[in-house]
Amino acid sequence: MPNQIKKTYKFAIKTSLYITCILTLLMSVFLYAFFSLKIIPILCFILVCYVVCFGIIQYRVERFIYRRVKKIYDDLTLLESTSLRKKQITTDMATLTQEIDKYARGKKIEIESLKVREEYRKEFLGNVSHELKTPLFTVQGYILTLLDGAINDKNIREKYLDRASKGVERLIYIVNDLDMITKLEVGDLSLKIEAFDIVELISNVFEMFEMKAAKKRITLTFDRAYNEPIMVKADKERIQQVLNNLVVNSIKYGHDKGTTEVSIENLIKNKVIVRVTDNGEGITQNNIPRLFERFYRVDKSGSRKEGGSGLGLSIVKHIIEAHDEKIYVESDFGVGSEFSFTLEKVK
Repeated sequence: MPNQIKKTYKFAIKTSLYITCILTLLMSVFLYAFFSLKIIPILCFILVCYVVCFGIIQYRVERFIYRRVKKIYDDLTLLESTSLRKKQITTDMATLTQEIDKYARGKKIEIESLKVREEYRKEFLGNVSHELKTPLFTVQGYILTLLDGAINDKNIREKYLDRASKGVERLIYIVNDLDMITKLEVGDLSLKIEAFDIVELISNVFEMFEMKAAKKRITLTFDRAYNEPIMVKADKERIQQVLNNLVVNSIKYGHDKGTTEVSIENLIKNKVIVRVTDNGEGITQNNIPRLFERFYRVDKSGSRKEGGSGLGLSIVKHIIEAHDEKIYVESDFGVGSEFSFTLEKVK
C-alpha cells in the first residue's frame, strides 16, 4: 500500500505514545518525589521508551496478524501457486478482506460451474444408460425366448436371431460413436488431410440417401448448379461423415414433400462455408445451445422411432473443431434449420 500508512503502524504509533506518556508521567512523579527533576534525562527516556515500545508492539502485532492471516490463507488455499516464504504477506485487514471476498466470489463461480457439470454428468449417464439399455434388453429378450424353446421353430429362430443381430449392431454403432468422440476430444484420432472436390462429395452423399429421402418425399438439391469443382483441404472421410449426419438429420425431421438444400459460398482468407438448409420442424431457441451435447435430444419424450445413436451432432462438432474450423446453427421453430461449417479452400 504505497500511499498509505499501514494500519499496524498506526496502531503501534498510538499505543507506543500512550505507553510512553504513562511511563514518562510515572517516572516524572518518581524523580520529583525522590530525586531532582531534570529535562534532558526525561527527554532521553521519552525517546528511548517510544522507540522500544514502537518496535516491540509493531513486531508482535505483525507476527500476531501474520500467523492468523497465514492460517486463513492455508485453510482457504488462497495462495495455491504462491509461497508465503517467497512473498511478504500483507497484514492490512482491508486488503485481507478484499482478497477473501475475491476468493469467495471465485469459489462461488467454481461451485456453480461444478453444479452445472454435475447436472450434465447425471444427465449424460442417464442418457448413456437409456441408449444402451434399449438394445441390450431387446437382444436379451430374443435370446431368452429362443432358450425357452422357440429355437426349435425354424421360422421364429431365424426371425429372432435377425432381430437380436440388429440390436447388437445398434450397440456396436453407439459404442463406436462414443469411441470416436473420445478420440476426437483427446486428439488421438488422426486426420488425413487431402485436397478434394466438395461438390462431388456432396453429390455422393445425396446419392447415398436419395432412397431414404424419397420415402418422405424430400428433395435433396443444391441451391444452384456448380459446374466447376470447388477444391478444399480436409479429411475427406470425416467431412463425408459430417455431411451424412447433417443430411440424415434434415431428412429425419423434415416435413413430407420438404426440401434439403446445400449451398457452398466463398469466404475471405481462402475459406468456404457449406450450408445445409431444410424446411422441417425447426428447433426452439432454448434447445440450440445444447444441440451438440452427447445424447441431447430436443424431443423429451424419449422416442427413438427415428433411430440413431443421439451422438451425430456431437460427432459433427468435434470433427469440424478437429479441423480448426467453425460450425454454426440457425433455426426457427416450425420453419426450418440451417447448419453450416467452414473449410479451408485449396489455393
